[in-house]
Amino acid sequence: MGRSGPGRIIAIVFSGAVVGVLSYLLYLAFADSANTPQSTWMPMSDNTDNIHAVYQVVFYLAAAVFILILFLTLLFTLMFREREGAVAQQFHGNSKLEVLLVGVPVLIVVAMMVPSFKAIAQNTADPPKGALEVVAIGHQWWFEFQYPEFGITTANELHVPAGRAVSVTLKSNDVIHSFWVPQLVGKVDMVPGHTNHLWFTPDTARDEAYLAQCAEFCGASHANMRFRVFVDTEAKFSDWTKATAADAAKPASELAKAGEQQFTASGCIGCHTVKGNPLAQGKAGPNLTHIGSRTTIASGILPNSAEPMHKWLANPPAVKPGSKMPNLALTEEQIQKLTAYLESLK
Repeated sequence: MGRSGPGRIIAIVFSGAVVGVLSYLLYLAFADSANTPQSTWMPMSDNTDNIHAVYQVVFYLAAAVFILILFLTLLFTLMFREREGAVAQQFHGNSKLEVLLVGVPVLIVVAMMVPSFKAIAQNTADPPKGALEVVAIGHQWWFEFQYPEFGITTANELHVPAGRAVSVTLKSNDVIHSFWVPQLVGKVDMVPGHTNHLWFTPDTARDEAYLAQCAEFCGASHANMRFRVFVDTEAKFSDWTKATAADAAKPASELAKAGEQQFTASGCIGCHTVKGNPLAQGKAGPNLTHIGSRTTIASGILPNSAEPMHKWLANPPAVKPGSKMPNLALTEEQIQKLTAYLESLK
């Protein structure tokens, strides 16, 4: 038999206080998660706005259920604990209670289902007319981006204009990858032999890049398969497309000129393209035409400057396990030449 009178009130107040404190501590533990660079709680496009609407419904329903169950568990533990003279209470055959226990979960599922179906319908609809067309191709372990409208091919850094819809065609060159920019677009797989699509409209231009990555395990360097998305103003995006569509700058320094020769002698031309260099037409590795202008190298795991470039050229597999770019056993002098050349490609 449960408590009655003052004892029951004390049990209710105590249970509520404990649950309130625990809930608040959990809130504090996760409060800053929305401020992380890859937080899904900071949507910055129509695509992630739709997804976030579902998150909110599911999160607050789950929080309510969690708090209620925790409260009732603690309350019943206090009120119906075993003690001398107590008699267990049975609820079997209580039709109203059984209907309640079935009806509430059904209502919760429906409440989550409706916004989920709405978000799926919105995010899988055809992109608006005039959307920027981009082809994204997953490789082990880097991303290739093609802009058919401008004749541009680049790698690991995607530039898009704010306020304009972006339609992305997703492909894979080897195994299953997944395209994911948490603040701009939800996860969509890149499947070999099959083409997927997504689209999104970024809200606001900013200098800071949106961090993105492959979200499907794809081999030894899956965790190092990253890329960045830059949302530019229309003017800045126009300047970027013009600069990126142009041939690579000719090396000016003697060291960079020697590096261009070393680039050919070391066989780099077999895997990489450098627009304007008729010998460098390789397709196996990233397009290096304007690598000197990118903010990162090695698929986003190293900042782009002379020292990290030197480290990367010295032994790529040591920097990125499983890298398809081999250790060419370059000498210190050869690495310095190549570093100067690649950093000049702007």
